[in-house]
Amino acid sequence: MRLKEGNKEKDIIESAIKIFAEKGFHNSKISDIAKEANVATGSVYRYFKNKEDIIVNIFDDLWEKLFAEIKVMTKNKKLSPTETIDTIIDLIFDLFADNPSLAVVFVNEQNNLILSKENKFAVYYNKFLDLGVAALEQGQKESIISPSIDPHIFRHFVFGAVRNLIHMWAQDQETYPLIKIRTNIKFLIKNGIKEK
Repeated sequence: MRLKEGNKEKDIIESAIKIFAEKGFHNSKISDIAKEANVATGSVYRYFKNKEDIIVNIFDDLWEKLFAEIKVMTKNKKLSPTETIDTIIDLIFDLFADNPSLAVVFVNEQNNLILSKENKFAVYYNKFLDLGVAALEQGQKESIISPSIDPHIFRHFVFGAVRNLIHMWAQDQETYPLIKIRTNIKFLIKNGIKEK
């Protein structure tokens, strides 16, 4: 991981997130990011090779942070598997709660980046999702989660739903309040849609 020098690199990253959210990654220019960060364009190149390097850095930091947090949390043996899954969902939503621009960049750009060569963050992303699957499988062993749920489908279903709903929230927070999204996702995961 690159060492920070003052706040300039952080300012560039935060400005890039804002610009990528507003204009989209492909329509953004280094000069737009520099202007938003209030630095010379050349200063951006002191920290990053190009805008691809910036976005990879954004996602690498995002998934490394999430993975580190969930790894610590999963060591807590007092949490049940369903509480662990709840906590994973909360970690994702908490990350974006104060930063709708990061949410927009996340939902608009991550899939493209995963398919490209520039996806070093995928290691942390996959490890993060693996911990969620491990919680599901532990719940199945303890007979508190249905054994008919395929862990691989669960992994993509839940994360796809979360990603889509984060995007909806970032675009329209009034119609899709974060607390309601969290509550509904957790309920659906634990109870399904069938009336008891």
